[in-house]
Amino acid sequence: MDVDGGSTSLNEEVARSIPIQSGRSKALYQFTQQRLPACKPVLTPAWVITTFLFMGAIFIPIGLVTLRASRSVVEIVERYDIECVPEVFRGNKVSYIKDSSISKNCTQYLKVDKYMKAPIYIYYQLDNYYQNHRRYVKSRSDKQLFQGLKYNDTSSCQPENFNNGLPIVPCGLIAWSLFNDTYTFTRGTRKLMVSRKNIAWKSDRVHKFGKQVYPFNFQNGTLIGGGNLDPRIPLSDQEDLIVWMRTAALPNFRKLYGRIEEDLDAGDVVVVHLMNNYNTYSFSGKKKLVLSTSGWLGGKNDFLGAAYVFVGSSSIIISIVFMLLHVKNPRPYGGDAAYLSWNLKNIS
Repeated sequence: MDVDGGSTSLNEEVARSIPIQSGRSKALYQFTQQRLPACKPVLTPAWVITTFLFMGAIFIPIGLVTLRASRSVVEIVERYDIECVPEVFRGNKVSYIKDSSISKNCTQYLKVDKYMKAPIYIYYQLDNYYQNHRRYVKSRSDKQLFQGLKYNDTSSCQPENFNNGLPIVPCGLIAWSLFNDTYTFTRGTRKLMVSRKNIAWKSDRVHKFGKQVYPFNFQNGTLIGGGNLDPRIPLSDQEDLIVWMRTAALPNFRKLYGRIEEDLDAGDVVVVHLMNNYNTYSFSGKKKLVLSTSGWLGGKNDFLGAAYVFVGSSSIIISIVFMLLHVKNPRPYGGDAAYLSWNLKNIS
């Protein structure tokens, strides 16, 4: 809004005096002079207060519904990396995990407190594991995963690209450090069947891992990183590898291991027989086993619902503050011409 009425007419005369050569030049001139038609709403106190109240009325119910959906998910989390180390090796866990002559068998008991409806998802959780490290993330070859030995440029996989002069398939540190703890579950005297099919994204299985690409020369070096792969099964069918190769963005993450396709009742005791093979002791990592159901929003995660409730509550508080300020110190609208400087002089 121009304060001086004379300046408005002067600007219009200057604008008319500037030659406009074309439609594009005219549009550019209108844009640079901020003369294009635009919506310019007047944010009156009533509009602002109503908008914040409306946001609160919408966000809080959505947040409460989301929180309820998250709280309806039943989840069992059990850390086992400490309990599965024999008492005599508690002071030196690294030597225990590296000694292949020591049995890594371990048994854990999970108490089901609430009814769990199938499918029940099995996750392994790793804490303090930085899969997002730049060198680790880059140590792979997507073209080799899809083309196999036909693709020779695996320099990005160093130092795990060749062994004894032969290429490694799949190459790189990510595949080399494949998670290799295993779990079996029993309830009473009956073994629970665990489905390990369709745990990876279909797009990864079809478009990123070749159907005619088989493991070759994998984990044959002197330093073994993690799990091994069956050389008779193509990479597109080795879904535990595909899940592991989708690296996590945060140091604490979960990856899908499988699904239990039957319900668990409250009070059931699930016996877990596991092989504690994976070395997280060298970097003070943690290993956890997670059993979880799912809801219409997925797994258990209160953040989204809490964020909605927080934003809605903040909007209502802001609207109340604005309302009290407006009632206590009302101000005239800026569009009132009586308060222009030249009109105030005439009034005085």
